[in-house]
Amino acid sequence: MRGHSSLPIATNNATSISMTSLPVPDTRPQSLPDSIHNVENLSTSTAAQSPTIRHRRRQQALVILSSLILTFTGCGLNFAFGVYQSLYETLSGPFADASPASIDLIGTLAVSLMTIGAPFASAWTKTYSPRSVTLFGGLLFAAANIAASFGQQLWHFVLTQGLLLGCATCLTYIPAVTVAPGWFDGRRGLAMGVILSGTGLGGVVWAPLLRYLNASIGFRNTLRITGVASFILISASALVLKWEPSAILQHAREAPGARRRGLNLPRANWTIVRSRAFVAHACGAILQAAAYYTPVYFFSSYAQTLGYSDTAGANFIALSNACNFAGKIGLGYLADRYGRLNALVLTTLLSAVATLTLWLPSSAPLGAEARQGLFITYTCLYGVTASAYVSLFPTALAEQFGIQNFASINGLLYMIRGIGTLVGTPVAGALIRGQSVMAMGTVVSFEKTILMVGVLLVGATVAVSWARAENGVQTGWKWRA
Repeated sequence: MRGHSSLPIATNNATSISMTSLPVPDTRPQSLPDSIHNVENLSTSTAAQSPTIRHRRRQQALVILSSLILTFTGCGLNFAFGVYQSLYETLSGPFADASPASIDLIGTLAVSLMTIGAPFASAWTKTYSPRSVTLFGGLLFAAANIAASFGQQLWHFVLTQGLLLGCATCLTYIPAVTVAPGWFDGRRGLAMGVILSGTGLGGVVWAPLLRYLNASIGFRNTLRITGVASFILISASALVLKWEPSAILQHAREAPGARRRGLNLPRANWTIVRSRAFVAHACGAILQAAAYYTPVYFFSSYAQTLGYSDTAGANFIALSNACNFAGKIGLGYLADRYGRLNALVLTTLLSAVATLTLWLPSSAPLGAEARQGLFITYTCLYGVTASAYVSLFPTALAEQFGIQNFASINGLLYMIRGIGTLVGTPVAGALIRGQSVMAMGTVVSFEKTILMVGVLLVGATVAVSWARAENGVQTGWKWRA
């Protein structure tokens, strides 16, 4: 009986188990369509996002290409002014009895105004769009070169090839370096390195081309040709230059309902401007700018004092710009990996060391081959390290102050750099003229200028190191910054 009674119990248990387990297979088919529906939603969402991602990457590529052409054209031509410097020193007519310092004022004005007007160019880029500002800069660029071709007195060239061309370059260069950083984050250093390598690439291309054209058709026709060519290149680049979408929204929040009017004078973020980090960057910017362009402008002239011909001397400009081109890209890539502020400090330090240990000894009473070897080494090393400051500077600002504040402070800091250039380069030219003697076979005419450049770069190194330390205080010390 006990065994018989246990059978129904087992049967009941089995029945109970089977009954409780029945909903499980029933619910699985019911839940399967829901999971498929979720996967379909995810796939649809991904598919919807992929055109946006592709569009953003395409726009990033266009911004890099556009900005590269803008720096290649505007900055590249300014970097090649050394070709005109050497030529004008040998010409009569408008340049009769003109000193190298007075001729250098033409190029100095162009380069310094390229950044002195940065607060205005940056503000107008936010108000009127990068395209409009850059197109106007292209028109002005062509007008400046063509007007210079008709110059009959030195001051005509100072006004056109110096003042007017500097304003035109500002309206093409500043939109490029203001708009581009907002499109990138993790690879911002590399992107800005590629963009600003256009200054070196432009020097490599423009310097020999200008020298050839000057010798073939004369400098006046060369100015006209470069005016037309630059307008075409700048205008084509302006058509695709635009703000990153989040930057457009931020500009709308900063000035809701604002209308375009007048000159739209720039407004800086004074909370940041009063900070120690900003002061450190400002000191570094003005000191580095005061030194930076002097070697670039006088490479050709100095090379001739070492026994090189005019053509070989001009090739030093191309060599420096070639190193400029490669250095900005390579160091931009390394800056993304090891820290943009770290890279800024290191490259500024190396440019100072190179000036004092390579360029300065090349003016010492050594053999001709030794002096030439030192100068060639210096040209390459300075081209790599000093030029890297230009590409690392905007990325370091975005790193330290935030990309959302970049557009409100970069114009002011670029203006400070322009002031440094405006003061430093003419003083360096005057020092060269003040010591134009030969003693014991040693070229001493550049000695004071070399010392000035070295001391300024040492000061710039101290300033950017201060900025790096301030970043450590603000965010906590870490090796990668």
